[in-house]
Amino acid sequence: MSHPTIIFSGNSNQPLADEVAKRLKISVGKALVSRFKNEETRVEIGENVRGADAFIVQSIARGPDIGVNDSLMEMLLMADALKRASASRITAVIPYYGYAKQDKKTKGREPISAKVVANLLKVVGIRRIVTMDLHAAQIQGFFDLPVDNLMAMPVLCNYLKKENLCDERVVIVSPDAGGVHRAELFAKRLNTSLAIVFKRRPRPDVVEVTDIVGHVNGKIAVIVDDMISTGGTLAKAAEAIKASGATQVYTVATHGLFAGEAIDVLNDSCIERVISTNTVQNTDLSRHPKFVQLSIAQTFADAISRITTNRSVSELFYPDESAPTESLPILEPVVAS
Repeated sequence: MSHPTIIFSGNSNQPLADEVAKRLKISVGKALVSRFKNEETRVEIGENVRGADAFIVQSIARGPDIGVNDSLMEMLLMADALKRASASRITAVIPYYGYAKQDKKTKGREPISAKVVANLLKVVGIRRIVTMDLHAAQIQGFFDLPVDNLMAMPVLCNYLKKENLCDERVVIVSPDAGGVHRAELFAKRLNTSLAIVFKRRPRPDVVEVTDIVGHVNGKIAVIVDDMISTGGTLAKAAEAIKASGATQVYTVATHGLFAGEAIDVLNDSCIERVISTNTVQNTDLSRHPKFVQLSIAQTFADAISRITTNRSVSELFYPDESAPTESLPILEPVVAS
């Protein structure tokens, strides 16, 4: 007998959870997720989940009315409530895995926060993780349970192709050495050349561009990154690329965090368009024409469908395992509402 599939959502990205459920032709499960007057998180599952295949859709990120740490606590308490209510399996669907940038010690007496989050998720009874474009792929090794690290690249590449941002007149730019593999995949997919920006960080959230390797002169540059946080890195990289002769600069990222004054920084920059997905809920972007947010709901819906029917998730991105970089499917880009 198959287990019923139920999707639950916290408060960090309710619109994405609703869209995923709609694409699966089911409703989001009933749950009270709020705050007590003393600011403690309150969770109460509002329907029978005994024997259910439960999915919690929750980005570990700030939302319109919630902070990063509250998002994490909601996830943990919802998982514990589902476990105590006898759910058959609990899967955490984490579109954006918070604390991912703290995946190693950069100096003495620092925590490895991404590992702490992984430990917490396992302790509360979560048995599978579904996430997207981890900041560092090796974070999957922090878990002793299955991790599906989905990719936003098919959706983002299809949007770029529709906007004619492809072929030899375009150069894909990695904003740092660590993102070269990601940028190379985009370049192969879009049939473009590749360039790399080298930088250094004199202090946290401050960046200085030191060099650009590759030919950008006379080309449209598309900077590809996994996330946009304060926007300072992208703005300075775009300025350096423009100074090197690029005609236009676009930027593409999976996760649009837009922390602090990031929206103003990017609006004031020389970047033509800032393209991201809705893994993180942003209610302010609609007022800024420079920003485009694409829906990634179908990718998560497809992954959930495959998990519940015990089919391969990797086939979504690698239908031909012998040629993974050439066989990624084209998914229709939908501008998030």
